[in-house]
Amino acid sequence: MQKQITEANLRLLIDSLILKRQRVIGPRQSGSMVLYEPLSSASDLVLTEQPRRSVKEAFFPVCEDLLEYSKQGQQVELADIEPDRFPETVIFGVRPCDAAAVPVLDSVFSWDYKDHFYLKRREKTTIIGLACNTADDSCFCTAVGLSPDNPKGTDLMLTPLTGGGCLAESHSEKGEAFLITWKDRFSELDGTKPLPLAQPAATPFDLKKIKNWLDNHFEDPVWDSIAVRCVGCGACAFVCPACHCFDIIDEGSEKAGKRRKFWDACGFSKFTNHASGHNPRNLQPKRYRNRIMHKFKYYDDKFGQTLCTGCGRCIRICPVGIDIAGVLEEIEQQDDSVK
Repeated sequence: MQKQITEANLRLLIDSLILKRQRVIGPRQSGSMVLYEPLSSASDLVLTEQPRRSVKEAFFPVCEDLLEYSKQGQQVELADIEPDRFPETVIFGVRPCDAAAVPVLDSVFSWDYKDHFYLKRREKTTIIGLACNTADDSCFCTAVGLSPDNPKGTDLMLTPLTGGGCLAESHSEKGEAFLITWKDRFSELDGTKPLPLAQPAATPFDLKKIKNWLDNHFEDPVWDSIAVRCVGCGACAFVCPACHCFDIIDEGSEKAGKRRKFWDACGFSKFTNHASGHNPRNLQPKRYRNRIMHKFKYYDDKFGQTLCTGCGRCIRICPVGIDIAGVLEEIEQQDDSVK
């Protein structure tokens, strides 16, 4: 289903949702950064730049409580935290590179174990994407098979029009239901053309060739040169829309506390540290190798897709200037022969 919406009606729609006590998330100015955060009014919405961090936080928080425990004498009581408490949510202005990562996370959190916290948030959330009309030197969505208007992961995709406002196209039952529920804010198409889409400069990668090299070069001296600059800060994983490593820790005392899930990163030096003290990834090149292997081999082996959407955040934030697109180019140029 396709409709059209003016910018004025888009902001009226956001205010109407907030008045109905729905949680509305979108890009907003937060200090010196633009982040995906709850909006208090439509005037908070910023659509002119990509948020610093990804939209995955709406479904997979940095930290969340899983259960509470208390002990009196020999009696231990556990209190589950019910995921039903999550509110109905609409997220506006989700960039295609962020939206495309949500189905990637879906596969992880609904695989052998069903993460009900994640899945309940997904069930209660409508994702409204926004096509990109600008790109910087770090954007490379087109190099990994996506595009500035790719609707993957969205329920409704907005594409800016030359005369102002947006084309609105549904891509799921949720999206169609949203257009029907709020039909007074939308209008029929009037033939206005979309604005030109962004044109990322990155050349498409041969992802099959890259994976084939990774399949056969776990031990290769090139990893030392690729990872020599990595300091293991984990910033790349924390801003990535598709990275999903986490740890579970009990916090509190012997009398009471909580079990919590926290983000983690395979680049951290203690990520694979065993209780014995042995660490199979005791050097940073091994840890950076795992990052590349996970994104372009291991995840593909398991789920048949790449764990990267080309958002470029890891390139922008890396304190030592590691460019993952440049790393992939280097791998693509390697000899395919098995060593």
